[in-house]
Amino acid sequence: MTTGAHRVRDVLVVGAGFAGLYGVHAFREAGLDVVCLEAGEDIGGTWFFNRYPGARCDVESIDYSYSFDEDLQNDWVWSERYATQPEILAYIRHVADRFGLRQHVQLEKRVTAAHFDEPTSRWTVRTEDGDEHVARYLVFATGSLSAPNKPDIPGADSFAGETYFTARWPEPGPSLEGKRVGIIGTGSSAIQSVPILAEQARSLTVFQRTPNYSVPALNRDLTEEEQRRIRAEYPERRRKSRLSGGGSMHEPYPKPALECTPDEREAALEAGWRNGGVLFGKTFPDQFTNSASNDFAREFAARKVREIVEDPRTAEDLIPTDHPIGTKRICTDSGYFETFNRDEVSLVNLRRDPIQRITAAGIETSAGFHELDVLVYATGFDAMTGALMRVDITGPLGDRIQDSWAEGPVTYLGVQIPGFPNLFTVNGPGSPSVLANMVLTAEQQVDWLVELIRHADSTGAAQVEVRDDAAVKWTEHVQQAADATLFPRANSWYLGANIEGKPRRFMPYVAGLGAYRKRCDAIRDDGYEGFVFTSR
Repeated sequence: MTTGAHRVRDVLVVGAGFAGLYGVHAFREAGLDVVCLEAGEDIGGTWFFNRYPGARCDVESIDYSYSFDEDLQNDWVWSERYATQPEILAYIRHVADRFGLRQHVQLEKRVTAAHFDEPTSRWTVRTEDGDEHVARYLVFATGSLSAPNKPDIPGADSFAGETYFTARWPEPGPSLEGKRVGIIGTGSSAIQSVPILAEQARSLTVFQRTPNYSVPALNRDLTEEEQRRIRAEYPERRRKSRLSGGGSMHEPYPKPALECTPDEREAALEAGWRNGGVLFGKTFPDQFTNSASNDFAREFAARKVREIVEDPRTAEDLIPTDHPIGTKRICTDSGYFETFNRDEVSLVNLRRDPIQRITAAGIETSAGFHELDVLVYATGFDAMTGALMRVDITGPLGDRIQDSWAEGPVTYLGVQIPGFPNLFTVNGPGSPSVLANMVLTAEQQVDWLVELIRHADSTGAAQVEVRDDAAVKWTEHVQQAADATLFPRANSWYLGANIEGKPRRFMPYVAGLGAYRKRCDAIRDDGYEGFVFTSR
């Protein structure tokens, strides 16, 4: 089907990361004509762009992988417990080649605008290079952490040395040998990269505004025996993961922290720490809902930092005091705290010694000047909404997403926005997204959207749109679920606090993947309650 010079697709997917590529596969398997537009020079999404030193996933490799094809998950061999960025990207490329997905992907096509035409019920999508694409359905799989944040620091553009962003690290990576390096930020990308940067550079200065909790990853190679066991256990592992909150096999300690004896509690926390990874934040079943339970874990983590970091003042600066543990995403590291015992590594506490300005030669703080040859921004992302808000998306009545979300994102199930028919998001605000295994959540949402589109086509509907009241009610439910936990006590990127002027609204669905799946299935079984289907 064509209109003028344009071929009208059934589905246009934006983004060729884990979610977008699975969308290409699933929509094609459903008999739909699909095209995917990707801004990068290759597929991979987040795992193409985030190639800073030390980049690796904080979900175990065997879980952070596709489950839709049994032969695929049995054939692919993960080398490590937590895969590095190169291995994850190699896996994504393997999947694309194995299932012939590349033929549906157009690279270096950054979407800048999308406008819905009411008479034809079609989206016209424009890219940075001037191309136009037309489709009945538009699916944004642009990632929760894909819009880099550059802080507004006086004089930033005057720096005469080398400037890099962890979110857009060059390839091949720059040589830092003999150079004085400064890194701004202490989130996940900084915590992973700092130990490696310290090994490469002449000196490293870490500029920290807010310390983060981090747990040793305790990464290791997977043995052949483990590989065999993993393949045998995969069916049951996936089943339990889909029913869980976080999309993994994790099971917390069987008793709440306050019901444990002090020795029992300490042993459980030590076991969680020695197991490594972000799941330390879920050691006890009430750790996200009970302040006292959370305090036990928080104080345990603080003791570990004091044991590792030799300088007492530096250790205290590295220990968070402003949020319960886990309410900002716990980081995983390989020697992060140990790095501060090196003579050539220093920490600047920006709450005590704030940046005044950046100059051609380095960074001036209130207490002194730091000469630098290289400046690295590890300042995170405009999370959850940033990628969408940077596109000119206009609905049939002229509604712009920037106006619709001026007070925070409003969605239904995290998959559709009122006022924008036939437009869907994957892992969007209002879905479990970053609080669960995002590969499994992407599979679940895409499969659900396939069923929704099939239902619309079977009834002759040209447009699918969520009712305003349904989206408002769901958004309120998402907030209420968060309010029943400790999460809102942290000024985190979960609610947009890292972006100046961004409205505060808790965006992920904390009830988890299992509860979310049940809710989605119930809505489907009830004839897609909350959606309006408009016939041709």
